Amino acid sequence: MAFRKVNIVILVLAVALFLLVLHHNFLGLSSLLRNEISDPGIVGLQSIDFVSAGPRHVIDRRQEDIPVVIAASESRLGGAIAAINSIQHNTRSKVIFYIVTLNDTADHLRSWLNSEILKSIRYKIVNFDTKLLEGKIKEDADKRESIKPLTFARFYLPILVPDAKKVIYMDDDVIVQGDVLALYNTPLKPGHAAAFSEDCDSASTKVVIRGAGNQYNYIGYLDYKKERIRKLSMKASTCSFNPGVFVANLTEWKRQNITRQLEKWMKLNVEEGLYSRTLAGSITTPPLLIVFYQQHSTIDPMWNVRHLGSSAGKRYSPQFVKAAKLLHWNGHFKPWGRTASYTEVWEKWYIPDPTGKFSLIRRHTDTSNVK
Repeated sequence: MAFRKVNIVILVLAVALFLLVLHHNFLGLSSLLRNEISDPGIVGLQSIDFVSAGPRHVIDRRQEDIPVVIAASESRLGGAIAAINSIQHNTRSKVIFYIVTLNDTADHLRSWLNSEILKSIRYKIVNFDTKLLEGKIKEDADKRESIKPLTFARFYLPILVPDAKKVIYMDDDVIVQGDVLALYNTPLKPGHAAAFSEDCDSASTKVVIRGAGNQYNYIGYLDYKKERIRKLSMKASTCSFNPGVFVANLTEWKRQNITRQLEKWMKLNVEEGLYSRTLAGSITTPPLLIVFYQQHSTIDPMWNVRHLGSSAGKRYSPQFVKAAKLLHWNGHFKPWGRTASYTEVWEKWYIPDPTGKFSLIRRHTDTSNVK
């Protein structure tokens, strides 16, 4: 009888112990469930910053928006489209395009951007207010191509992209073959509002441009006979830079009021004619050279391999062109024109105009779209 009582006691104690353990586990599970329910984040949607098992250095910087500004005029719209297509295709980063144009071009541009190939791009069409240029430029028959309003869009980046801290500006006659993230990550020195590719140190200077004179120096762009220029104490032999591709720190740009400084020199040129008339041609380059004299950082030369539009001949080897991160057809021979160098590289990224308004002009066909 006593033996049975002992067994009953042991059984009761075992059941009690089992219930105690079960209760403890239940409380732990409830606490865990409460914690998961109160956490608003969804594991599958969290960025890599929140993955505790991963090392901190693998944070994906590609999640940051990369603003790219491109001006798109009606007569060169195909160039802007090809540039945008090449940028988007060669990066996995979150690029947002700020396409600067005039009101009468916006609808045409929008219809092109709605094509199947470009449907995934993120963009904003920004209208450029030409009133900004009143009193700052003058008509010049010798430089008619350069006085188009959109040429000056690069001067007004804080107005065009007001919320960005850093942007990339590119001309419409470029093709990008590298990941634009690398260009965006160009380090800018403290106090520098922009980074350009210098002409003297550029990979492009390996090829001499006949008849270019002082193509790579300040004297090629500014009239050193003018007293106002001489008073700046800028060496005439200083290496110039190309403003067709650059990275801008807009926080520093605003702090230094770069736009106001550029406008000042534009007005003074209207009054006094400060720019050189012998060579450079571009009336956007001189004020930039003045404002950024010895106050700019540099980008990798392979991110602005230029002068492809300086002549119809091929000045670079196919291997060099293939290695370039960015190809720039600055000059009169544009890749959408009748004749230019390496048009086959550019045409790879060209998308035919769905409206038929823009057509390529080729030597053997007056007007034809590339299929």
